[in-house]
Amino acid sequence: MSAPVFSIIVPLFNEQFAVAGTIVDIRDYFEQRGESYEVLLVDNASTDATRGHAEPLLDGERIRLLVNDANRGKGYSVRRGMLEARGEIRLHCDADCAPSLASLPRMLELLEENELVVGSRLAPGAQLGQRQTLPRRFVGRGFQQVCRAILNEPTRDLFCGFKLWRGDAATDVFERITLDGWTYDAEAIAMARALGYRVAETGIVWTDREGSRLQMSRILIPVIRELLAAKENVRAEGERSDSGGGGR
Repeated sequence: MSAPVFSIIVPLFNEQFAVAGTIVDIRDYFEQRGESYEVLLVDNASTDATRGHAEPLLDGERIRLLVNDANRGKGYSVRRGMLEARGEIRLHCDADCAPSLASLPRMLELLEENELVVGSRLAPGAQLGQRQTLPRRFVGRGFQQVCRAILNEPTRDLFCGFKLWRGDAATDVFERITLDGWTYDAEAIAMARALGYRVAETGIVWTDREGSRLQMSRILIPVIRELLAAKENVRAEGERSDSGGGGR
């Protein structure tokens, strides 16, 4: 079977209310494009009816479900999907990302000159529907600044769940990153730069969901520790790449 043009990787955890609509929206969008695609749903041991709601839409070929044997983290799930994907172009898309598909044509244009295009809620051109509350935006942006400073990363919005990769670069990066939790995004972007891949950031259409599971005050110290370890991993892999061990 020939490789599809697009692979869409969707990490899932307790998404019973969103998963079916998201699958249909992604399927319909790529059907209308008329190009080959696959959708890889990676369920991170959901405890609700996520898998049951997804199963009627699976076909075992274009739309497939991978199930982790335990809750291993969002980063693990995305990495698993990226490394199993076969597409020349790979989109990481959160379970609430359907509105952002409108931004894909612009991102594809940017991908012609870059290996990674980061969809952003903070970059020029972003079109935001429902926003987070003002206090949450304030805390979230401060947190992003801390993460950017640790990794010396210019990307404004490290954690937006809509990123477009060239397939070979995605494989190269995701084989090297180590973070299994949701902060994997920051490590992946920094790793791409360290390996010499070109990274662009562009504003996208985005609608926020209520009910975030993250409490910044509880995760700040663990995340800083993770990112310091990730920084060392990125440095080591970048040096190995420069000495001829991989990368571009």
